[in-house]
Amino acid sequence: MRRLVFATHNNGKFEEAKIKFKEVDIQLEQYTYGYPEIQADELEDVAVYGVNYLKDKIDLPFFLEDAGLFINRLRGFPGVYSSFVFNTVGNEGILKLMKGEKKRDAVFRSVIAYMEKGKKPLVFSGECHGFISNEKRGKNGFGYDPIFIPKGETRTFGEMTIEEKNVY
Repeated sequence: MRRLVFATHNNGKFEEAKIKFKEVDIQLEQYTYGYPEIQADELEDVAVYGVNYLKDKIDLPFFLEDAGLFINRLRGFPGVYSSFVFNTVGNEGILKLMKGEKKRDAVFRSVIAYMEKGKKPLVFSGECHGFISNEKRGKNGFGYDPIFIPKGETRTFGEMTIEEKNVY
């Protein structure tokens, strides 16, 4: 079985990824010692900086992920500052900002930077379109999951199992 390291403090992210990688016979290990997250306008810049910082600290192939919730009505806020905003005002703060808004479109963006010894980082990105709910719903997942409803769904990520969420 191939080994791969996921550099993250977020145990929720790690558990979700671990399930996915098990399906393809990869043993995922967690690196929790952290890395500096620069303030930048693009998720890609944050992710690439992170893998370059860690390249001499992790011997196995590894990756990290930087993600953000971009709310159209708030001009993309919280975006690259999603973690800070969540830790500061949480889902309740986002719901207050969205109170009375009819247009609630949003997108989760995720960037993964992958690194192997002696090679340049590879960068992958993905998006999940949806909208912000009117209230927190569900106890599963982490972060903004209880207020984000993916397109084509009526449930928030917080109301889904990991397997259901991973479909999106």
